[in-house]
Amino acid sequence: MKKQSNTEKSLSLQIILVAPPPGVDFGIQEGKGNDYKTIAVQRSKAGNLTLECTINVKGNRSDGPPNFIGPISQGPPSGRFIYIDIGKSAGQFDSCWQRRIKIPLETITWEMIDSVLEKPKRLLQATIPGTAKDGGPSCATMKPIDGWKVVKA
Repeated sequence: MKKQSNTEKSLSLQIILVAPPPGVDFGIQEGKGNDYKTIAVQRSKAGNLTLECTINVKGNRSDGPPNFIGPISQGPPSGRFIYIDIGKSAGQFDSCWQRRIKIPLETITWEMIDSVLEKPKRLLQATIPGTAKDGGPSCATMKPIDGWKVVKA
């Protein structure tokens, strides 16, 4: 592992929702509280749905792990996550769904970040279930099925 500096770096992320219910809007929340917008909005169809975004990271945490910062990063430094807005939360006002998925970032390591930054055609990918037990879109905290992985873009 390289010694991390306080220099801010940008990291490409890809989130794959496995077979979400069709006809529902999904997007990435940018901002917090009542002052947020949903970006990268897509409507689900048959099959998987892929959302992509860029997150910023700094090496300024005294305990060592990456510090994810910027408008899509949510939560305290030791428990950062991304929100996926769903249905009404994503601006689809005629939807019967109003949910969010919370995707933790805590398992992303400096080794993974370095691997992505060393090769511009790499990114970090998480695959999560798109459908909940009730048949609607997944919601609440969803850990990636196989964790975050470094993949070719």
